[in-house]
Amino acid sequence: MDTLDAFNSAIQRRSPSGLTLRHVIERRAFAFCAKTNVAGDNPDAGSAQDAESNNPSLSAFLSTLVPTVLVALAFVTLFLLLRRKFKRNYEPRTFLGSLRPQERTPSLPNGLFNWFGTFSKVPDSFVLNHQSLDGFLLLRYLKVASATCLVGCCITWPVLFPINITGKGGQKELDLLSFGNVVDKNRYYAHVFIAWIFFGFVFYMVARESIYYVNLRQAYLLSPLYANRMSSRTVLFTSVPKTYLDEGILRRMFGRQLKNLWIANDCEEIEGLVEERDTVAMKLETAETKLIKLANTNRIKQMKKGGQFSGPLDTAAEANQESGSVAAKWVPIKKRPTHRLKPIIGKKVDTINWCRSELERLIPKIDALQETHRAGNGTFIPSVFVEFHHQSDAQSAFQSLSHHHALHMAPRFIGINPDEVIWQNLKINWASRVIRNILTTSFVILLIVFWSIPVGFVGILSNINSLIELASWLAWLRDIPDVIFGLVQGLLPSILLAVLMALLPIILRSMAKLAGAPSLSAVELRTQSSYFFFQVVQVFLITTLTSAASASVTSILCKPGDAPNLLATNLPKASNFYISYFVLQGLTISSGALLGIAGLVLFKLLGKFLDTTPRKMYNRWSTLSALGWGTVFPVYTNLTVIAITYSIIAPLVLGFATIGLYLIYLAYRYNLLFVVNSKVDTKGLVYPRALQQTTTGAYLAIICLIGLFGIKQAPGPVVLMVVFLIFVILFHVSLNSALGPLLKFLPKSLEAEEESLLASEESSSAPNSMEKSNGLAAHHSAGASPTKDLGPAPHKKPNFITKFLRPDLYTDYHTLRRLVPRGFADISYDPVVERDAYYHPSISSPTPLLWVPRDVGGVSMQECRHSGKIIPMTDEGAGFDEKGKLVWDQETSRPPIWQEKIYY
Repeated sequence: MDTLDAFNSAIQRRSPSGLTLRHVIERRAFAFCAKTNVAGDNPDAGSAQDAESNNPSLSAFLSTLVPTVLVALAFVTLFLLLRRKFKRNYEPRTFLGSLRPQERTPSLPNGLFNWFGTFSKVPDSFVLNHQSLDGFLLLRYLKVASATCLVGCCITWPVLFPINITGKGGQKELDLLSFGNVVDKNRYYAHVFIAWIFFGFVFYMVARESIYYVNLRQAYLLSPLYANRMSSRTVLFTSVPKTYLDEGILRRMFGRQLKNLWIANDCEEIEGLVEERDTVAMKLETAETKLIKLANTNRIKQMKKGGQFSGPLDTAAEANQESGSVAAKWVPIKKRPTHRLKPIIGKKVDTINWCRSELERLIPKIDALQETHRAGNGTFIPSVFVEFHHQSDAQSAFQSLSHHHALHMAPRFIGINPDEVIWQNLKINWASRVIRNILTTSFVILLIVFWSIPVGFVGILSNINSLIELASWLAWLRDIPDVIFGLVQGLLPSILLAVLMALLPIILRSMAKLAGAPSLSAVELRTQSSYFFFQVVQVFLITTLTSAASASVTSILCKPGDAPNLLATNLPKASNFYISYFVLQGLTISSGALLGIAGLVLFKLLGKFLDTTPRKMYNRWSTLSALGWGTVFPVYTNLTVIAITYSIIAPLVLGFATIGLYLIYLAYRYNLLFVVNSKVDTKGLVYPRALQQTTTGAYLAIICLIGLFGIKQAPGPVVLMVVFLIFVILFHVSLNSALGPLLKFLPKSLEAEEESLLASEESSSAPNSMEKSNGLAAHHSAGASPTKDLGPAPHKKPNFITKFLRPDLYTDYHTLRRLVPRGFADISYDPVVERDAYYHPSISSPTPLLWVPRDVGGVSMQECRHSGKIIPMTDEGAGFDEKGKLVWDQETSRPPIWQEKIYY
């Protein structure tokens, strides 16, 4: 009994979600096995197995469903109430001034329920036209996954439910609907042919959506909005030999098509100086704000006591008096902001005077180094950004073999935004890149495989009593106070598990960067692959196997020869856990994502205690949370994989997966339209990767069915499933071979066609040219159509079935180009921006503008005058209210430090 309890404690926390349910289900099973004391010669062994087969699956499901529904209803109710009051947290994309007008979403009605209709009328394509391609494709994936599960219900339920229910396997409740209730081998042929139909449909959906993505990607990347961007015309070459780090050689190599190039520099020295300058500058801004606020507070107190106030400064002469003379009216010298040069033992200095002297030393030095690097006199590293005059020239260079030696001037990347470049990885040469890739991949595999060890340790902590019984030397733990013992056994495991699961994405992203990924988008794509691997192995496979094994372990130990039959019987029962898992995920994730209570609380609390300067207040107000595509997609891809894997073994899972995925889709739809922003742009490459990962569910299901048919000694179904497995592998390989190049490159056949179509559209829409020149074409308003001025549709509107069966025709390039953003922004660049685009940020980083609040007493005016001689400083757009509270102008949301977004 003790051994079983310890084993149960170790495995109960293998899944990041649904831990409580699994604990309840498995503990009941182990407790029952222990009570029956199953033994090899025990006559009650059979009755124990019968009792096990009468697993109270329905009651366990209801015990999960009821509290989950109540929690979800509470979350949704709070969301409906809070969204009316906290517009910044629940509808920031409708009004924030940090967003361009064309990036905003139309506001929703402010009632409790009257916004549902408006919300439902906003199409998903609004996300594509006003935010990002990745966000639009996340919504599409969730819809496609939900629709696939719904079709699976229609295929499997009418056939498999009657066959499973009448299978005479002696199962009860939810287990009655699963594969484990079928005894007659001839009935397995129904499972085989239904599997053929449904898994064939899954692979068709993958092929169809891959075609859709290829056409959408081509339409998006060839649209004027993207094709005219600098990033679409710039190719990054890594592992460039030293002899080719020469502008003359590179210009001869690429010819007249080359417009500009940036040979990456070793910026370690200047980067350190720029970081020091920015740190000192922010320290000065904080100190100036503290001084001004203290002076204003003391002035108000003095006035309340009946003191005299001389009023604001009237002349420039008074502002130009000795530094700090105005503040000295209300702030004694001893109360001015100070700090120590070293912690505790360092010399205490006046912060404002010290920062001014440091900036006076740093700024000229940095300016000189920046000019040196711009002149090409720095130390080069083996990476080059090459900008071409046209997108087609960049594509030709990207698709060509650039060097005659293997792994030189490769890998190549196109479309990298300068803000996404990971500059330290540009130093990596080809040999180091290969070694890094091997080491990081090995580490990630080992981390995922052995992740069960730390999670198992957390599980053991949750049952210390059983651990003490196994290891007597830990008996001293019983002597600690009951309160502390309860915290260690109850609260500590939950905290540790939360920390572990929060650390995993950070570790995976760090490994992707360490492997040499040159951009944040490349990091997200690599993280997507590794995190999906973790989800499948730890969240699905190990959970499933341990669930099935734990239900049979006692009987297997007693009768090892019955192990295959026992596993075949109990493996379908593991689906009961995932039925509840989908309920938990669908209800809690969707309602929790809508409520976002953690974000709301942190926004209010952190803002109240940490935002001590106008800059910090503005940054918190204007910065929207962003989704990490590399960790968002794998979670829902894994849910789809689970549903597909259990589709034939336990078809009921598909129903709950359909509902759960659709609820998650609705939650993400709201957030992408009204709440979150996109900081990393993979150009939609996360979508085909998610589609490929989805096929894992079909492969696992086929292999599992082959194993179950083999255990049940049904050779006919085994042969048929093996034949089908060979067929889908060949189909999958052929599909990837055909579509692989189209996921990476743009075809030349469409470039000339796109130019011709644009020319005809411009000639036909000449009367509207004035409207377009204003930057806000009518089709970007709330209710207008994005197909304005595009002429007639290329095809007659098909019926649903025809459109579904012919994606190559009805979702082709000409159709989807009508969907992509048009006239979204004026793609033009200031000469300085164009010159510095792909320099290291430290080379192009200007001296920051400091922003302090304006006070009535004139302290800010004098401080701006004196500090402004060294570093730019302004007091516009921020001040104090009548209570002395720091405020800034939120109406325009365009303070002095605001910078317009550059569409690289």
